[in-house]
Amino acid sequence: MGQNKTGKVLDISLLFRVISFAKSYKKQFFIAAFSAIILSFLGPLRPMLINYAIDNFIIIANSEMLFKITVLLIALLFLEGFIQFFYIYLSTWIGQNVILDLRKKVFKHILSLKMTYFDKTPIGTLVTRSVSDIETIADIFSQGLLVIIAELLKLIIVIVVMFYTDWRLSIIALLTIPVLLIATAWFKRNIKASFQDVRNKVSSINAFVQEHIVGMSIVQIFNREEAEFKKFKKINLEHRDAYLRSIFYYAVFFPVVEVLSAISIGLIVWYGGEGILAGKSITPGEIIAFILFIHMMFRPIRQLADRFNILQMGIVGSERVFKVLDTEDKINDNGKLEIKNIKGDILFKDIWFAYKKNEWVLKNLNFHIGAGQFLALVGQTGAGKSSVIRILNRFYEIERGVIQIDNISIKDMTLTSLRNNIALVQQEVFLFSDSILNNITLFDNSISKESVINAAKEIGIHDFISSLPNSFDYIVGERGVTLSSGQRQLIAFLRVYIRNPKVLILDEATASIDSATEQLLQSALEKLSINRTIIVIAHRLSTIIKADKILLLSDGCVLEEGNHQELLDLNGDYAKMYKNQISD
Repeated sequence: MGQNKTGKVLDISLLFRVISFAKSYKKQFFIAAFSAIILSFLGPLRPMLINYAIDNFIIIANSEMLFKITVLLIALLFLEGFIQFFYIYLSTWIGQNVILDLRKKVFKHILSLKMTYFDKTPIGTLVTRSVSDIETIADIFSQGLLVIIAELLKLIIVIVVMFYTDWRLSIIALLTIPVLLIATAWFKRNIKASFQDVRNKVSSINAFVQEHIVGMSIVQIFNREEAEFKKFKKINLEHRDAYLRSIFYYAVFFPVVEVLSAISIGLIVWYGGEGILAGKSITPGEIIAFILFIHMMFRPIRQLADRFNILQMGIVGSERVFKVLDTEDKINDNGKLEIKNIKGDILFKDIWFAYKKNEWVLKNLNFHIGAGQFLALVGQTGAGKSSVIRILNRFYEIERGVIQIDNISIKDMTLTSLRNNIALVQQEVFLFSDSILNNITLFDNSISKESVINAAKEIGIHDFISSLPNSFDYIVGERGVTLSSGQRQLIAFLRVYIRNPKVLILDEATASIDSATEQLLQSALEKLSINRTIIVIAHRLSTIIKADKILLLSDGCVLEEGNHQELLDLNGDYAKMYKNQISD
């Protein structure tokens, strides 16, 4: 359980991959590393100076030299503090810049993924990967890697200086090290598994909270507050237990380090004291120095374990982040053609499509809509209507067949040019927590406020927006909750109209609005329909009477095809659907 997928306690390949993100900051990295090296050499100087002062200027009274040594020690401490400042600042600076670059890369990658990825990945999980997991990577630089290098170097230098001072006392001081190394190995092995468990529980909590906040209305409508709270409590208890397991290893390891340190000091005092009494070449200054050396030796070992844990957390976080980055479920954007102005002639030829392998949603679908025509898609839920527009926008990829616009396969077009020419208004309009103007322009600086106002007047919704507080600067709230469904639809229509698309798709855009708003939308639609190809997924058949072509879909196939009158004359399923709605 303490090993990752590579079978290693610490995945070196992942570590080097993280470090590669610091290439842009080589100068700062080397300065920080050099500062760490200087600090490693400065540390052991203090015990050596104290040893020298005790043996030469305290036992043999020399207040003048003692004062000079004291001043030197103070100066040394100030120098250490100064270098420590640069080291801490630079290492933190590197870490924050690395996660800035990494977070941008992750978010850009997420933007390029297919909708199938988001269908199977909880939002809370992606939030965890993009925020908290990346934050742990910063600690690799600020509290992990460089600190480990510095502490290892300091440990080596301290041991060398100890043997230089007195080899006998050095051996005594190192007697407890084998036990400490065994304890450290046990600690590192077990803490890795606990960190992975903790991060998984954090991800589960994030996903649960995200999902339930979005679906809070369902929870309250069906009186499921208590049941959902119990589930949340259970997840939190699992997180608490996972975290406590990690704390257990700390609680065992750190006291062991302190006990072993105390044993080493006791052995030094005993052996050194016996040596002084026996007249051996051991001085009081050496005993004091070795007590300080032991603190300096055990502190890096304890720090190494602690910093190793931080490094492990960073590696665990990086493993999860890189898993997102390595996801190959990306939209294939190999098209070379930049089509700026299409006519809007659309052909679906022998289309087979499935969200899951072999579970066909569209089966050998064929239809054609000429440029500037009005196509309506009708049918029961699950017939494949929404799937048609999803694959036309290339949110999903088809398994077989070809989709053409103006006799050009959409796969031969760049995604940018394809989607610049197609606009979609969905039944559930998503608005950001921002002004109406920004929700219309989507922060496109090429679209002026004046052009938005003029467009609103052209499609007849300027009066509605002007009636709101602050007009176009009105803040709509998260997901547009301060507006009604119909009002959000009107804003969506304006968002589309301002971009002048050649193909307009309406996915049941009028299914859940009142008749007054529907009239306003129909008026806006008439403006939008001029010189554009229109595809409408219709819930109310009364809205598609003027359609040039109506496709009745059933089980992913075209069951009936024709205009409104032709389908009524056919007296098939469409005629029955229309008569039922009229009678209602």
